[in-house]
Amino acid sequence: MVSVFGIGNPLIDLVFRASDQDLSALGLDKGIMHLVSQSRQEEILRYFTGSLPEYRPGGSAPNTLVALAGLGVSAVVAGKIGNDSFGEIYQQQVASCGITSRLVEGVGPTGSSIILVTPDGERTMNTHLGMCQSFSVADLDEALLKRSALDGGYLYFTGYMWDTESQKAAIRRAIEISRDAGGKVVFDLADPFAVERYREDFLNLLEHHVDVVFANRREAEILLGNAAGKGDPREMVQSIAQMVSVAALKVGKEGSFVADSQIRKIDARVVKALDTTGAGDMYAAGFLAGLVAGADPGQCGEIAGYLAEEVIQRVGAQFGIDEMRTLRSSLPGFLSL
Repeated sequence: MVSVFGIGNPLIDLVFRASDQDLSALGLDKGIMHLVSQSRQEEILRYFTGSLPEYRPGGSAPNTLVALAGLGVSAVVAGKIGNDSFGEIYQQQVASCGITSRLVEGVGPTGSSIILVTPDGERTMNTHLGMCQSFSVADLDEALLKRSALDGGYLYFTGYMWDTESQKAAIRRAIEISRDAGGKVVFDLADPFAVERYREDFLNLLEHHVDVVFANRREAEILLGNAAGKGDPREMVQSIAQMVSVAALKVGKEGSFVADSQIRKIDARVVKALDTTGAGDMYAAGFLAGLVAGADPGQCGEIAGYLAEEVIQRVGAQFGIDEMRTLRSSLPGFLSL
């Protein structure tokens, strides 16, 4: 049985430590995921000549699926990689984590992301999608997705999958298969710029095709048309929950709000943030793990917040499998995976 069928962009991360001055010199908006060309990536790498990056297999949805595997949740990762060394690394990682791979190879480079981490833990990403952007309907394992949905599984994807027509077509087809077979659809808005680019599409998804949605404060403000950026989180999560079954709104150090027929405030622990790169991905993993375990939305929010708070205390967007197994034993007692 596959509990979570995830579709995402498998990316190799190149992580550099950077200052606010570095971001200014490069003309980058802090804390944002920028889609860039291969030549722009090369320009950024030249700027950091003399600094050695850390290489990590990444990508938002794949990070979430790796964490789910460590929590003992059966998961599939679908996406497109290149027939190159980075693609080989990706396949090896998926195999070592016990995730079912539905990664397909294309002719071209595996996608990559230069991640600049500033001292306050914020991450600024510069992503060249490579083969990710050519993922299409033909790359979907429709039979496996349907079996997962028939068994009560969840389809999971993020707003990062909305940047090419072939990716959008694949997601729309996956949603159709999942919902027709009785599965649930979980969507992470993923990034403020993605919401700005595709606001109307995302609103349509929420109103007609999505069961559970994750957003942070800025994403929610853009989605709801609050350009001034002064939205009350309770009102925003309530507005979003009117479109879906469950909405989770992440509000940083304040924790999160989770809403279905009621609104629950999930308080955050006080921790020292070293790197916020994987906070959203781990929040999604914790929430999905709770859903699979049959926890209620508030409990799912507690699990999600706990994992997000743990990952920001370390450098990197992922936990190792052994770390995840240790964390699993310290999660709230109602998580009985």
